[in-house]
Amino acid sequence: MSHRSFVALGDSFTEGLNDPGPGGAEGHFRGWADRVAERLAALDPEFRYANLAVRGKLIDQIVEQQVPRAVEMRPDLVSLCAGGNDLLRPRSDPDRMAKKLAGAVRTLRATGAEVLLFTGVDPRDTPIMRRARGTFAIFYMHVRSIADLYGCRLVDQWSMQGLRDWRAWSDDRLHMNEEGHRMVAAKVCDVLGIECEDDWRREWAPRERADPGARRREDARWVREHLGPWVVRRLRGRSSGDGLDPKRPDLGLFPGL
Repeated sequence: MSHRSFVALGDSFTEGLNDPGPGGAEGHFRGWADRVAERLAALDPEFRYANLAVRGKLIDQIVEQQVPRAVEMRPDLVSLCAGGNDLLRPRSDPDRMAKKLAGAVRTLRATGAEVLLFTGVDPRDTPIMRRARGTFAIFYMHVRSIADLYGCRLVDQWSMQGLRDWRAWSDDRLHMNEEGHRMVAAKVCDVLGIECEDDWRREWAPRERADPGARRREDARWVREHLGPWVVRRLRGRSSGDGLDPKRPDLGLFPGL
């Protein structure tokens, strides 16, 4: 199936943090969705693309603010990745989240659009977050079930071993870097049946075994510099995406604005 139009919905993962945009301009990000759009545009000069994702958004916000706009645009393909920010919060409810996601998928599929869903990466190697591994797994099993029930394409990041290497992530350990986004884009292309030069099954060169003490110091610095400020924002009801607009709010020719 050819895709002449694509609308990407979600949070920072789909917005493209921290994959620098053209020229490495600060605050401008490329990300896996732009990379996939580039491939689709190469196949069709009339291809159109919108990216409504905004960092920090919760699943309720994505469903209520972005899904209706995607329905109005009536694209051939919609990607929907939501829930990551919810899962990082204490007492998140993966069952309730799944019901919200399923309703959004029904709405999108009713337009005739093909829908692309995502599982997340296994958090077992991440300090603090691995304690909630069971909650993550429950939600992503729901995502698998929703994809099967409504005939959606599924991008399974849980199985991508290359994403378990920290060289695919930025210093905050919450957002992928250029290499991580490149691998995800390759996986999406594989799921969609699109040729891609990159391989999502990337194998990293072996690294020297880290000193346990150095690793603990790195973990402590990560909690202090990245996780701590994130938690404080959440406790204060603030988000990194407050006041930000989507980077590509309208369905237009790619790479044009």
